Amino acid sequence: MKQTVTLALLAGANILVTLLFQWYVITQLGVGIETDALFAGMAVPQLILTVVSSSLTHVLVPLLATEDESTFRRDSWAFFFGVSAIFTLLALALFVTANFWVRWLVPGFSEPGRALTVSLTRIQLVSMIFIASVSVLWSVYHAKQKFIWVELSSLVSSVIALLLLVVLLPIYGVIGAALLLVLRAGLQVVSLLPGLGRWQWPDWNSTAMRTAWQRIRPLLLGTAYYRTDPLVDRYLASMAPPGGLSLLYIAQQIYGVANIVAEKAIAAPMVPMLAVRAKVKDWKNFRRIYQNRLLAVGGLTLLGYLILLLAGERILNFLIGHGGVTAANVHLLWSIMIALVGFFVAGAAGVVTSKTFYAMGDTKTPTKMSIVTYTLYIPAKVFGFYRYGLIGLAVVTTVYLFLNLMIQLLLLEGYVIPKRAAQR
Repeated sequence: MKQTVTLALLAGANILVTLLFQWYVITQLGVGIETDALFAGMAVPQLILTVVSSSLTHVLVPLLATEDESTFRRDSWAFFFGVSAIFTLLALALFVTANFWVRWLVPGFSEPGRALTVSLTRIQLVSMIFIASVSVLWSVYHAKQKFIWVELSSLVSSVIALLLLVVLLPIYGVIGAALLLVLRAGLQVVSLLPGLGRWQWPDWNSTAMRTAWQRIRPLLLGTAYYRTDPLVDRYLASMAPPGGLSLLYIAQQIYGVANIVAEKAIAAPMVPMLAVRAKVKDWKNFRRIYQNRLLAVGGLTLLGYLILLLAGERILNFLIGHGGVTAANVHLLWSIMIALVGFFVAGAAGVVTSKTFYAMGDTKTPTKMSIVTYTLYIPAKVFGFYRYGLIGLAVVTTVYLFLNLMIQLLLLEGYVIPKRAAQR
């Protein structure tokens, strides 16, 4: 309980500083084409990181958690160098071709808006390399059940970036904000690098490398498809009035607090425990651990949504309703958040259920399910936006995420865990 509370506080503080970073940019520059370009420029780097980095974490933590010290260090270095090299090459390719593919990402932007988005995207491709590398380092620390320094180092890096933002934003504008995001990611790599331990030459053909590739393939193939959701959002929101893309992104980021806190304080610490329980086929305690975590997440998010429903607009107006942000901006933001309840409640709970699958080494079941539901979701989202605008898009997202959560629970309780238990 002490560790959970500490991690929740650190994760919450980390997210708060991140939101303060975005809050300062928005209140100083206003909600408009510059902020739209900044958030649109994050889309492709975030997509690639979501697909690959999250897949790595889901696979590496249960894998490394069961290794001895010598193989752990050898395989950690191998994963770190391999991922860093792959993402460096990918970033170079995307940097060179950005002027072409960014135009297709934001068709509703004006020509100056698209040009600014290209520049900001290229800057943030550098941070993509650092964040991909740090995802391996997160996995290393989590596999050792050392969670505190991961959050603390991230918090320190974010605070440094926020303090520099106050100085540099008036001078360099939105370009300065993008550069500081790169700096923040680089500082995290430097602070976590000692976790790899003494240098050991990688074995590229080790059992862990082959197992990781076998487990990560279905995740990469599936998530490369159904994690394109942010691209669809940016594409559609670029056709909303100026500032609409920014408000949708802010709503998702605020709710992302719940997802990240749930993952880092509640879901991530349970993965090594579940992996060990699965290895010894202790399914009774396996089920008890994940169910308790799921109930905790559900209760906390429902309480938070009730507060938002009753007093959210007043709170938002107090927090961001000044500077370049108008009362109309705040009301639209609150309305989007009310409609986006699934992103908050079901999204946070879905972190727990998906990690439960991954702790068993099962990456195929949730991936196949998500491919099917996402295929139905995209045309529904397009219809919702064209018929009802940003609110329609948010409502469809809510329905999709609750449906995903219910299906995952049915699969866990009705098929996957009973099947594993029967194999004893």
